[in-house]
Amino acid sequence: MSDLTHQIPDYDIWLGAYRLYQAANYWPQGTVFVSVIDPGVGTNRKSVVLKTKGGRYFMAPDNGLFTLIAERDGVAELREIDEKVNRLADSVESYTFHGRDVYAYVGARLASGAISYKQVGPQLPSESMVKIAYQKPVRDGNTIRGIVPVLDVKYGNVWTNIPKSLLDELQVKLHDTLQVRILHKGKQVTKVTAPFEHTFGGVAKGKPLVYLNSLLDVAVAISQGDFAAKHHVASGVDWEVEVSKALAAK
Repeated sequence: MSDLTHQIPDYDIWLGAYRLYQAANYWPQGTVFVSVIDPGVGTNRKSVVLKTKGGRYFMAPDNGLFTLIAERDGVAELREIDEKVNRLADSVESYTFHGRDVYAYVGARLASGAISYKQVGPQLPSESMVKIAYQKPVRDGNTIRGIVPVLDVKYGNVWTNIPKSLLDELQVKLHDTLQVRILHKGKQVTKVTAPFEHTFGGVAKGKPLVYLNSLLDVAVAISQGDFAAKHHVASGVDWEVEVSKALAAK
């Protein structure tokens, strides 16, 4: 058993979805993930177990935590946890501890083979799963649009959901100058011009750069500095980003 993190901010379903997406590929087929960010605990929201096409199992409240995993890995099957059968004994009157009474309990039984996936509960249509709406990365002429899904908080680097493949479509090369525009709910927060570099050492200390993060998505940083703090940038589905090649000065 491994603890991935207990550091997701309270009620931040989107960040939980992203961290799950970020980490899951490092575990083998058959792994059972238990994820509990559950502001709706005890209400009529469903508790579900997703089986991906790659054979991993994900257990969580049906509130959007599976948004990114389902898109990337595909849904083989979705089942609702039958709490009449699959629940810690004598916990039926515990309405606010489903992480213990339902998810950890069922996750342990599924991972150990005490129950099969079919015994979790009834199958649900995959399209019924709750998903969080967000701007998918897209190229619009000479501009690539996406969002800031997460910050590399320790260093203040700004990660985007724009993949390297879209930079390749713009024929961006090492040291090319890019323009990055960041907006919050449609209002511009900052606009910077920075070179595309492989490493933070590609620019002088204190200078901005565009690079590829560990997921090979576009990110923006300041060498030995905090881009997010300097430019007052946060993250989430309402933080948009636009990347384009800077026009050469005439």
